[in-house]
Amino acid sequence: MGAKQDKPGLGDIVAAAQAANGGSKARGLPPVHLWNPPNVGEIDIVIRKDGTWVHEGGVIGREALVRLFSTVLRRDPDGIYLVTPHEKLRIAVEDAPFVAVRVDRVEDGALRFLTNVGDEVEAGPDHPIRVETDAAGEPRPYVHVRGGLEALITRPVFYELVDHAEERATARGAEFGLASNGAWFPIGAVEAQAQ
Repeated sequence: MGAKQDKPGLGDIVAAAQAANGGSKARGLPPVHLWNPPNVGEIDIVIRKDGTWVHEGGVIGREALVRLFSTVLRRDPDGIYLVTPHEKLRIAVEDAPFVAVRVDRVEDGALRFLTNVGDEVEAGPDHPIRVETDAAGEPRPYVHVRGGLEALITRPVFYELVDHAEERATARGAEFGLASNGAWFPIGAVEAQAQ
């Protein structure tokens, strides 16, 4: 990984994230994709499946802090990191780093999602929706947010999507899906939905 360094404290990460955001408390997205910091390590932060952030076993309860950290997240081939110009710290993510907590159909018919950390994205070619099936056969829907980072779509939001789904004939057979910004997103086979 890199040279051994002192274990970073949460305060150090807060200061670095604020500096990366220009010291502003307003939401911004710094250019984490451009940074290649020399210090690489790990920090005991876990993002749980429900979107809860945990540091050393304790829930990070300050919404503003979680939102700040979310602005310096980056997916690399070997994991998800908090990244600043000076350090890159691997964190653990149980599923997706974000959770889509709301969806709205906007004027042009696009689907606009809101995440638990305040990101808004419209589904389309740059922000696809995909649905996996877990071991129990339950759908696990996601929407791409940015830079390979996705949001797990909550069950109530997915039910809203299912209510608005249309049936189309596809190469895989009849499927239910949704259109948004000129793209079609299958969410399930017709026969699977009919059971």
